[in-house]
Amino acid sequence: MNKVQLVFHHIFRFIWNLIFIISYPILASFGLLFIGVTYVFSLLSRFLNRLRPEGKKVVLKESEWEDLPYSGELLEAKLIKQIVFGPSGFKFRRKDGVPSVLSDYVFGKKVRVLEEGFILEKWNSTESKDLPDFDICLYDPDEDSLRSLTNIKCFDWHVSEKVENELSFKWFDGTQGGEVKVAL
Repeated sequence: MNKVQLVFHHIFRFIWNLIFIISYPILASFGLLFIGVTYVFSLLSRFLNRLRPEGKKVVLKESEWEDLPYSGELLEAKLIKQIVFGPSGFKFRRKDGVPSVLSDYVFGKKVRVLEEGFILEKWNSTESKDLPDFDICLYDPDEDSLRSLTNIKCFDWHVSEKVENELSFKWFDGTQGGEVKVAL
């Protein structure tokens, strides 16, 4: 370095050190002040939390059997599994007291009524990590039989059309969709 560069180097180093020496106590004080204010609010929160009453304890009661709409006073449903931000799983039973194959499975809330019986969404698992995995089934109440029509792995499905002895199901899982045709 030549003499001019060396003089500028020393001047800028002196200015930098001066700025650091002046600003360091201010920055350190601000940090300590911030920690102190946080500690005071923490103590205040603890104190106020002790003063507040506990409140009433909530006792979750088991859901009751309710009539299934559009089933012609034949089926009842009871909530078994509620997945947060997801579907609900139900147990079904016949309202007339006749033992049924429905009591062995968990079903979704989608029920479609046809002349042949009820289209039900039978869950293959109640674990939220395994959902959606449904069998779309036809329940014939006269014979008390549950026949699997197809397997659909998404929540968004519907019966699109019925032509004679054939049903068409359309489904969409958010990225792709499809159509499944099954014979009754």
